[in-house]
Amino acid sequence: MIAVAFWTAVALVIYTYLGYPGIIYALSRLRRPAQPPGPFTPPLTMVIAAWNEESVIGEKLEQTLALGYPADLLQVIIAADGSDDRTAEIAAGYADRGVLVLHRPERAGKLAAIARAVDHATGEIIVFSDANNRYEPGALNAMAAPFADPEVGIVSGRKVVVEDDGLGFSEGLYWRYESAIKEWESRFGSCLGVNGEIIAVRRHLFTAPPSDVINDDSWMARLVLRLGYRIVYAKDAVSVERVSAHPADEIERRTRMFAGQWQTWSRLGREVPWRRPVVAWQLFSHKLLRPLLPLWMTVALIAGFLALFFPGSGTGFGALLRLAAPWNWVLFAAQIGFHGLALAGDRLTGPIGKAAFVPRFLLNANWASLRGLARHLSGTQTPLWEKVARREGQPGVPSA
Repeated sequence: MIAVAFWTAVALVIYTYLGYPGIIYALSRLRRPAQPPGPFTPPLTMVIAAWNEESVIGEKLEQTLALGYPADLLQVIIAADGSDDRTAEIAAGYADRGVLVLHRPERAGKLAAIARAVDHATGEIIVFSDANNRYEPGALNAMAAPFADPEVGIVSGRKVVVEDDGLGFSEGLYWRYESAIKEWESRFGSCLGVNGEIIAVRRHLFTAPPSDVINDDSWMARLVLRLGYRIVYAKDAVSVERVSAHPADEIERRTRMFAGQWQTWSRLGREVPWRRPVVAWQLFSHKLLRPLLPLWMTVALIAGFLALFFPGSGTGFGALLRLAAPWNWVLFAAQIGFHGLALAGDRLTGPIGKAAFVPRFLLNANWASLRGLARHLSGTQTPLWEKVARREGQPGVPSA
């Protein structure tokens, strides 16, 4: 039983991190690559959520207006509800350049702000962005082009994190990993995940999420999938942002994200596209198994420890499968080494420090999942949007 528990847990971890990506990659190779979409520039509205963003809103608007999308087809709306700094005042200075500022002093949360902004939108396509990220030139054109296909309901762009240390390296590596999976999923049929800071949706498909929804972008993606539309990943639509200021800030950001994923687990009957079984399998494999990783890793660690005292028997490959000596010691030592390297990740420097931050990043993600579960069960995770501090002074990204 110890060996069965160990290998089951290990198999689930491997499937989540490597197995599903490998399967979706193989399946995507069976599909003929889609022809690159030609130019398609429908009327587009860009909604920028900006709560107390006076330090970046001016630069964000300058950069947005210089993205190259036809000016007569682009509407820009600043959703600044609840801001008690100069965000709305600074943005109002761009009114003569077509920027619409929506601001109410009461703060009802990001969801309420963007829903109100959509009510004022004139574009056929709505792009949602944050104030503290930077779009690369051509991003709006790259996001608009796939909508020439009427089966496409959402287009998600690519998130790039500026790397300058171990945390930046590990977070950047994670987003490259996620981008690869989304690209393969998109080629196979439809991707499942979206990047909330660079996402576009057909206006007639947008429905404001319920007020208690935590991950509004993921909720929107699941809704569009249930309606039978596809989600396309546009890798040429790039959003650049800085890494979190500290590992604790990244844990806090992920805690909120995982609380939203646990919320989805509690609403499987309503939020999973059961009538599209392949898409449902993708959703479970790519998204819903992630919060369970701490459970499988804990089971593997406990089973590995117990195998030191209750080893199996056998020879050759059978000895490995039954956790017989010396494999019980080797596998337990490997787990201890991984966790030890993770705990030392933020204390090491140079190339070794960067490499050590990868297991550190994974361990922090699992800790965030457990914190998210606790908040979900206790009902303490608020849907209100809380900013996470970002690094200062990284090139090409607005200061915060």
